[in-house]
Amino acid sequence: MSTHFFADTTVLLGRSLRHITRSVDTVITTTIMPIAMLLLFVYVFGGAIDTGSVSYVNYLLPGILLITVASGIAYTAFRLFTDMQGGIFERFQSMPTARSAVLWAHVLTSLIANLISLVVVVLVALLMGFRTSAGVLAWLSVAGILILFTLALTWIAVIPGLTAKTIDGASAFSYPLIFLPFLSSAFVPTDTMPGPLRFFAEHQPVTSIVNAVRALFSQQPVGTDIWIALAWCVGILVVAYAFAMNTYRRKIS
Repeated sequence: MSTHFFADTTVLLGRSLRHITRSVDTVITTTIMPIAMLLLFVYVFGGAIDTGSVSYVNYLLPGILLITVASGIAYTAFRLFTDMQGGIFERFQSMPTARSAVLWAHVLTSLIANLISLVVVVLVALLMGFRTSAGVLAWLSVAGILILFTLALTWIAVIPGLTAKTIDGASAFSYPLIFLPFLSSAFVPTDTMPGPLRFFAEHQPVTSIVNAVRALFSQQPVGTDIWIALAWCVGILVVAYAFAMNTYRRKIS
């Protein structure tokens, strides 16, 4: 790793963040869909879904937060694709710049943008009646899980951003990720689902992450969910990072 890696990444991160501030609609767009879904499910479908003594907005929010991240990372792939097509990567390679700095700048930009979107969604949920007894440690745990989840999905987004042939192709990968929470405990309890679907829902990563975040917000015992959630996040992050860096090396070689 170049001794100038951190300095180069900081400079390029500033460049990426300036692009976002000049196009605020990208952050707004990533929050509109999750907020619209939050409003729709709470005020239209919420009364028909039995979540026991838990208010539906409290039950729903963890899944909406994951959907917020899944929709936000599409812009990471879009920005990477634009830079690849514009020759930015080749231009930086001709300069004394750490090779991976431009990639890390995009990843950190995604993390910052998604954290902003998550804060906005939580604020809207509070206005809709979301309440939590979570203390500082629980909030930090939720933040840690969401940061790991965002990094894992961002490194997945890097791969189509580097390899896609069209802008639509660069962004389309996020659609299955946005749909995945619907096949989990995010919207309804899994015990209401038919057998095969219930098995899938209970053994896919979104359910354990949602359950862990929901338990932390309600100050309930998290059990093994938090460890399963962390294992999924770290595992996806490591595999996605390895594939993304390998793809990047092939692209710039």
